[in-house]
Amino acid sequence: MRTRQDHRLERLDDHWLRLPNRWDVPVEICAGPGVPLEPAAVDEALSLLETADTLARLAEATGFDGPEPRITRVVLTPDLHKGAGIPIGTVLETENALLPQAVGNDVNCGMRLEVTSLRADRVRSRLDRLEKRLRHLFFEGGRRVALTPAQREALLREGLPGLLLTGDTPWRGLQPTDADDAVDRAHLPWFPARTAEAFADWIGSAGGASYDSIIGGIGGGNHFVELQYVSEVHDPAAAHAWGLTPGTVVLMAHSGSLSLGHQANGTALDLLRAGWPAGLPRPRNGILPFLPGERTEAARRRYLDAFANAANFALGNRFFLALTMRAGLAAEYGELTSRPLYDAPHNLFWPDGDRTVHRKGATPAGGHAETAGGPHALWGEPVIVPGSMGASSFVLRGHGNPRSLASACHGAGRRVPRGATARGGDAELDAFLREFRIVTPLDHRDPLVARRSDVMAAWRRDLKQEAPWAYKDIGPVVSSLAAGGVATPVAELRPLLTVKG
Repeated sequence: MRTRQDHRLERLDDHWLRLPNRWDVPVEICAGPGVPLEPAAVDEALSLLETADTLARLAEATGFDGPEPRITRVVLTPDLHKGAGIPIGTVLETENALLPQAVGNDVNCGMRLEVTSLRADRVRSRLDRLEKRLRHLFFEGGRRVALTPAQREALLREGLPGLLLTGDTPWRGLQPTDADDAVDRAHLPWFPARTAEAFADWIGSAGGASYDSIIGGIGGGNHFVELQYVSEVHDPAAAHAWGLTPGTVVLMAHSGSLSLGHQANGTALDLLRAGWPAGLPRPRNGILPFLPGERTEAARRRYLDAFANAANFALGNRFFLALTMRAGLAAEYGELTSRPLYDAPHNLFWPDGDRTVHRKGATPAGGHAETAGGPHALWGEPVIVPGSMGASSFVLRGHGNPRSLASACHGAGRRVPRGATARGGDAELDAFLREFRIVTPLDHRDPLVARRSDVMAAWRRDLKQEAPWAYKDIGPVVSSLAAGGVATPVAELRPLLTVKG
């Protein structure tokens, strides 16, 4: 079905559109005719391009004598939707400029997908018991992830590999291959950081090995941990190589850096505001860039360290979410194996000399060249695209398409803004809850809870924000990636159970 096209967009073919603009920045959108693109997201994309003027004015005001800072290209993915200043689904390439807000608060938010030895029929038969176990593990004090100060600092400075090589690792669910997989089966095993001073309070904690409420937390919004099974194979050879045989149970963790990412982005904005040239008006779109050079060196270094710390924390956070799900499965079904297929970020930037690629709500989709020497070299980079809650997710293999800046979408994308979603949909939500199993801190089946109308109303309001009807259909989104030459579907995953914070 064709959707109505925004008049500001020019369709180039059945898979790509162009957004003309007065700055002549190349802006292309990978989206077939069946993918809705909200006008508010187009408004936001045009507002983002005003940063081209900001870069020119800032360079002039500071006497910047290096190569011209500029936006060189923008690619928008099929899940494009309005964000908070920059659209979700934006891939932004710059030269001689760094835009922290083009990554945002949730630094290194991403997806971790693990393939287990369990089969769907076995798991499906005991979901009631599993749900109780998972509620305890995730929300009722069962998580219990103890870390020493040395381990916390190792995680923030050296990522998951650093954590796993520092001190005792008594956590439930560990597999013998986890240390190697932390390097080989992640897009970026760690971000180098000179220091973790920005998070000294979290590192010190209570002194010895201690627990906190942050690490291993799902977070809010569209974050989740989901148990799924392979329902259909689209690329038999790649699916076999990746262990994605029909009926195989997989687990998917979608989360990021939580409060650490907010602090890192806040640090950037504080430094940028403090160093903004006197007499130069702030940009109308609110986006403040860093230019390279000695003038900004100390501020950029301080931000980049905090950014790296948050990015590394996110890798550890997804790892502990997976360990928690592994522990629940083992307690209910006995011994099992679970090994990551891939850990893929979708809120990061990638510096390469003077050039920087920023991705906000977009995931890398590299091809053979980008995966050479690794376990996915024959097939291209795994691209993990979850659907809305209760809908199919897809695993694809990337092609490293230069037209898309080797990027793909990170989900289906919102169709309805969160505030609007919360105001309706009671009948739809009831129908959805009859068919689908959601594990939240609140057990809505508990008679005592059900009698609290105020509590239930708040719970239902939150669920509506992430309900299936708030999101685009995943089918046209994945078809756009395939037809646009971005990534080829390998397998479709259907949900068994979703854990949401």
